[in-house]
Amino acid sequence: MKRKIFKRKFVSPLMQVKLLKDLVEEMAGEGTGLIVEILFGKKDVNEFLIAKKMNLTINQVRNILYKLSADGLVSFIRKKDKRKGWYIYYWTLKTEKCLVKLEDALIRKIESLNDVLSSRETKRFYICKPCDIEVTEEKALEHGFTCEECAEVYELSDNSEPIKQAKARISRTERDLKLIQGELESIREKSRKKRARAEKKAAKEAAEKRAIKKAVRAEARKKVAAAKKKSAKPKSKKKVKKASKKKAAKKKVVKKSSKKKVAKKKAKKSVKKVAKKGKKKVVKKVRKSSLLGKMRKAFS
Repeated sequence: MKRKIFKRKFVSPLMQVKLLKDLVEEMAGEGTGLIVEILFGKKDVNEFLIAKKMNLTINQVRNILYKLSADGLVSFIRKKDKRKGWYIYYWTLKTEKCLVKLEDALIRKIESLNDVLSSRETKRFYICKPCDIEVTEEKALEHGFTCEECAEVYELSDNSEPIKQAKARISRTERDLKLIQGELESIREKSRKKRARAEKKAAKEAAEKRAIKKAVRAEARKKVAAAKKKSAKPKSKKKVKKASKKKAAKKKVVKKSSKKKVAKKKAKKSVKKVAKKGKKKVVKKVRKSSLLGKMRKAFS
């Protein structure tokens, strides 16, 4: 089973130019559509060149372009003429905005054609053949079914041909609308892809920048760590030496203090012994003196 491949139909450049010319002429007046042919597919076109090709004055061309610019259909840049000293404007047709405007115009046209078709299918119209004037049934009734201009009697108009024409115009406009919408979708898809590529590129550049910064910071940290190690080695030895010296000094102090304490204790003990011996001698002497005194008293 072979699958059917449906190709999307896109509006051709010639068709696109034709539709845009109609749109510009509706907006800026008859004969202004030529500006679309001059600007279509080009960028930054000199306004004096536009005026020359359109066979108009520069002010007339500017008036047309300003009307289109008010709806965002064209954009411009200006540059100063180095030789003459005044500013020259360069114009660009904004294709997507033009197609959006054209899409809206076609949608409105289809709505109005549908209203015409509906009225033709549901209402009756009368025509004055000598004047070739067609009126609604209400207006014909107001004037007694006679023409205001020539007083001829109105005849019932055949709605089959206007209905046929209205249907043909609706189908043609709907076809143009589908083509415009397809072209718009392709332009938007291109712009989405372009934006996605730009975002991807920006993200990649940002990631590269972050990676470079990270590598630089890591390298800086390594250098700082290496510098700290170099500066920390001799200090640690000195600290160890100082610590050992302090410990030795503390031990000496402890030993000295313990020796002093022992000496003090020994001195105290010797003093106590001496004091005890002295006390005993004094007691003995006192006893001897008391005995001698008693004996002397007895003999006397």
